[in-house]
Amino acid sequence: MNPLKTICLLMGLFALACANNNMVFSSNSIKNSMKPSDWLSPSQLESLPAMNQMTLPSWEQMSLQEGADVFNKYYHLAKAAQIFEPSFVPKPSEIPAYLITPNNQKINFKLNELPKIAKEQNQFGEQEVTIFITGLPEKTESIKKATRKLVQAYMQRYNGQAAQPQYIKYQDDSNENNNAGSSEEDNNNSWQNPSNKPTGNLVVIDMGSTLSSFKAYVTLDIEETGAKIGNVLVKLIDEANVPQEIVHLIGSNIAAHVAGAAARQFSRQTGHQLRRVTGLDPSKIFNKKDRSLTGLARGDAEFVDAIHTSANGMGSPARNGNVDFYPNGPNAGVPGADNVLKASMRAVRYFAESVVPGNERNFPAVRATSLEEYKNQNGNGKRVYMGINTAYDVEGDFILQVNAKSPFGRSSPAQKQQNYHNIHKPWKTLAANF
Repeated sequence: MNPLKTICLLMGLFALACANNNMVFSSNSIKNSMKPSDWLSPSQLESLPAMNQMTLPSWEQMSLQEGADVFNKYYHLAKAAQIFEPSFVPKPSEIPAYLITPNNQKINFKLNELPKIAKEQNQFGEQEVTIFITGLPEKTESIKKATRKLVQAYMQRYNGQAAQPQYIKYQDDSNENNNAGSSEEDNNNSWQNPSNKPTGNLVVIDMGSTLSSFKAYVTLDIEETGAKIGNVLVKLIDEANVPQEIVHLIGSNIAAHVAGAAARQFSRQTGHQLRRVTGLDPSKIFNKKDRSLTGLARGDAEFVDAIHTSANGMGSPARNGNVDFYPNGPNAGVPGADNVLKASMRAVRYFAESVVPGNERNFPAVRATSLEEYKNQNGNGKRVYMGINTAYDVEGDFILQVNAKSPFGRSSPAQKQQNYHNIHKPWKTLAANF
């Protein structure tokens, strides 16, 4: 549908609703108003780009604030008139996935084949299993790099002990950024494992690659998609003899909510909860079925944590877990992120940094409700570490400050651990096309 016609229809619907129901709207802010004409002029409505023009590169070309403003306008218009139905559900046989083996090889398959592939791998499920679900297609460098960094961090944690001073990649990684020793942060990608025995297994579910357009993104049926992934996890536990206590599920952007739905489905089918679900910048949800709750929430697993790096942009400021972290407070983005995509992907980069052995305490946070409160108390209070080492008994909202460039954490790296078995470990991610 023509975007202008859609907007006019929305405004007509709201005028009719106001006349029939004597609805009262506040015009103080977008957040407090569900009437488009209260916070958008006709010229602003007309100037909104068509949704079919909103590709990932176009979001990346906008400034951070411009992209956040456009994203929020689309979101509030969609919520006001409920124009998007949760209708898109990728099938497990259509969702690409891959497994990183102990010798750092990449095995590609479709999601429905995961139980079979896992069963064929020696020692799979004998140590921690990390599963990362991507929420955006891998069409821009910021998305590709975030996924690559998370994968490399887990390869180092699970398959080796000490980083070596040369740059390598897992087999059939993309060709970008291929110059050896291009930056200090890229030097932590090679390692040795004298025992040749991994301490965990990493699986990437590339749901993001199925989101071929912005329309697919905003119409994704989170609950149904999560249920299908949850059913695959049930089969993984049963057929590959994987204890659910060692499974850590991670989702990025909209996949954070899919991860929550998958964990809920797992609990419905088995009567047991996964140990941990982590949401990396949980997105705004454009659609919802009537009389239903959706999205990542506390209770989806024994422990749920979330990192919000674009709370007022692509992400949502809403609390999603037992503990929610807001680097530099709830904002459209974080230092160093100059567009909404980079801002959302920063959550993946932060988590990846914490996964690298020795960096588990790079992100100390303090309970606070705003950045001002955090600064006024000078970071005083009980410290909680954002990332892989977040304690499972933590609850509440926490704020911290981060660097604009890698290393992003402001705390000096801790002494490298020689034994990682008692450290919370996450999993890996992959992105797709938009």
